[in-house]
Amino acid sequence: MPAGLYLHIPFCEAICHYCNFTRGVLDEAVKSAYVSALVTDISRAPERGAEVETIFLGGGTPSVLSPAELARILDACRGHFGVAHDAEVTLEANPESASLERLEGYRAAGVNRLSFGVQSLDDRELARLGRLHSAARARQAVDEARRAGFSNISLDLMLWLPEQRTDDWHRSVDAVIEVAPSHASMYLLEVYPNAPLREEMMRRQWSVAPDEEAADMYLEGLSRFEAAGYRHYEISNVARPGFESRHNRLYWTGGHWLGFGCGAHSTWHGRRWRVMPGTGDYIRAVSESRPVRLDIRDVPPTEQLEEALFMGLRLTEGVDLQAIRERWGVDVLARYGDDLAPFLEEGLVQVTTSGRLRLTRNGMLVANEIMVAFIGDAVQ
Repeated sequence: MPAGLYLHIPFCEAICHYCNFTRGVLDEAVKSAYVSALVTDISRAPERGAEVETIFLGGGTPSVLSPAELARILDACRGHFGVAHDAEVTLEANPESASLERLEGYRAAGVNRLSFGVQSLDDRELARLGRLHSAARARQAVDEARRAGFSNISLDLMLWLPEQRTDDWHRSVDAVIEVAPSHASMYLLEVYPNAPLREEMMRRQWSVAPDEEAADMYLEGLSRFEAAGYRHYEISNVARPGFESRHNRLYWTGGHWLGFGCGAHSTWHGRRWRVMPGTGDYIRAVSESRPVRLDIRDVPPTEQLEEALFMGLRLTEGVDLQAIRERWGVDVLARYGDDLAPFLEEGLVQVTTSGRLRLTRNGMLVANEIMVAFIGDAVQ
């Protein structure tokens, strides 16, 4: 199975109103110490020499790293692991922190894929989310990325924003298509209990679109992307042919990955663990040569099977039923048929002539309900 590295950069220039990730406001001194700790942690990993095909820097906002800091981190990865010569190296970036000079530095350091957190190309919506960039700046960042030599560029969009309605969403989708990235993601906004946006929505009495309207927005968004030549390959993702996210496919197809940095998670050849979440705690633990990996456990076959099914169903291609049978000795339709029957009858799930179980597009609207069918069973 393919393998990759995930590197967590927990710093942001400002905290978005909706954010619930492990992150903190940028402090240059802390960032410098964190980069040193991350490099040391990577160089001590017991998986030395493991071959990896992808590296993904997420956050937080990894584009707060200087090109020199990023080069140190990637050099540590190449020095400790067998990084493929054609590895996909993705950097998440925010438009406001991605200057042409910095992007050129990232390209020289080995980054070959950028994922911009645009979220919207409507200035009103960006203000409600607490984003620092404008729609014009987002377009400029993509242009600068191309001038810096990047051809693999992804843009994130958020759906179901406060006060967002159908026409607003269509304008954002059309604006992204006009910018012409190689990849785009469409995510439903989740407003967490501890996010400032929840209080702001209550105070200002902002509403979100009804569920039915949000579903239509999602479906129409996909239709517009497909009409423009993008392929819908995962519930929330579209891409030009050949530009699907190789790293994210690790998560969806049962691959292996090692996570470094505070709060990062790993799934590696049947074992799973997480890294301690606190930035300061992580820096101190690495400097004192103390373990940073927590909750190390073996993943039982039951859990592996469940994840293979509900993660694989995120892909439009679905899951290969014969491959499941060969790997786990389970006939999916025999074991889960009763639970799946209502969804099959309603056309939300289908079995293809090539023997794959997949969600239909309408099934993707109720994916969580369908995937519950695979949770809690047992592999004999």
